Amino acid sequence: MDTELKSALKTGTTILGIVCKDGVVMAADNRATAGNVVMSKIEKKVFSINDYLVVAGCGLAAEIQKIPKYLAAELKLKELRSKSRPTIQQAAGLLSNLRGSGQSAFLIGGFDEDGKVSLYSSDPAGHIIEVEDFDANWGSGMPFVLGLLERQYKKGLSVEEGVKLAIECIKSSTQRDTASGNGIDVFTITKEGIKKVVRQLILPEYVNEKN
Repeated sequence: MDTELKSALKTGTTILGIVCKDGVVMAADNRATAGNVVMSKIEKKVFSINDYLVVAGCGLAAEIQKIPKYLAAELKLKELRSKSRPTIQQAAGLLSNLRGSGQSAFLIGGFDEDGKVSLYSSDPAGHIIEVEDFDANWGSGMPFVLGLLERQYKKGLSVEEGVKLAIECIKSSTQRDTASGNGIDVFTITKEGIKKVVRQLILPEYVNEKN
């Protein structure tokens, strides 16, 4: 595959996960790009794939759509075979094995049957780590998000505080990263369940400049 075609298939994005004292917050923007062209302004990059798991992806748009669906199916099969629900750690390992081209990365958050909430990160090479504070993985908006999180994240912040911080992170990345923008999706994960708490659209507005 030539360089130009590879470039056309790549997408940038901003995804992030924040570990809070009472759960996990996950968020993403809504822009999909091919090179310097905005291909979609309503692209979903963070998904609740079942009643205990949320996945966010950056990289190739096709893989971000397909892999969470494959993961949901494989987790269901594993649960039926073992007669027990897989842990979030096991789900992260399975997600790493399902990776396609090696050009996509994922965050995976959820809660185990004992109520423990956790967040894992899987990079394009398939390496998995448990996230203890925050992560923006390998999206194009990562440098802008990590700088803000380094300054504003505090150990022990609440989910409510995490949601506000996640929104500010996405807004910050969309101001400087050309591959991020158009909207914000935010999910919370607690022992009470998964909720989509924010769905915002970023709309262009033209204002006449005063002389």
